[in-house]
Amino acid sequence: MFDLLLRPEGTILLWVQEFLRTPALTAFFTWFTRLGDAGLLWLTLSAALLIFRPTRRSGACALLALLLGMLATNAALKHLIARPRPWLMVEGLLPLVAERDPNSFPSGHTTAAFAAGVVWLKTLPWAWGRATALGAAVVMGLSRLYVGVHYPSDVLAGALIGTLAALAALALWNLGADTPPGNAQASA
Repeated sequence: MFDLLLRPEGTILLWVQEFLRTPALTAFFTWFTRLGDAGLLWLTLSAALLIFRPTRRSGACALLALLLGMLATNAALKHLIARPRPWLMVEGLLPLVAERDPNSFPSGHTTAAFAAGVVWLKTLPWAWGRATALGAAVVMGLSRLYVGVHYPSDVLAGALIGTLAALAALALWNLGADTPPGNAQASA
């Protein structure tokens, strides 16, 4: 399947490299994509949300979503699918950042961004926070294309997996909230 996508996706990445890369955008996207290394940005923000009572649910659900997304993406799918990174397959593509993991599908950075971002979209008490969360997730996905380390289908799959991880985390949280205290012990 990926063989059919190689040419059109490679063309998109080469177009980005040739026509969109500028010193200012390169500085921004390189910096922003690195904030997502190991999920650091999303983990840090989620932990900070745990401090305040109005945002504890947002922080806890985001941490659970990040865990679910990481298990699906980095622990399972990347190794099962083992799609090579674009610079290994697309002649002339120059990545702007180094990646130690040779597997590209799906994008772990994008998965993490959407896992946290969708939770925050649905749970943060401030409209500006909800909009910023979703915007930051989209920018993270775009940054992975800009720096040349993922194909568009990697990013789309990461967004889907992250969204599903967020919805699963919220469902698990709500399931636990609907269980009256003591019922969990009675069924044990």
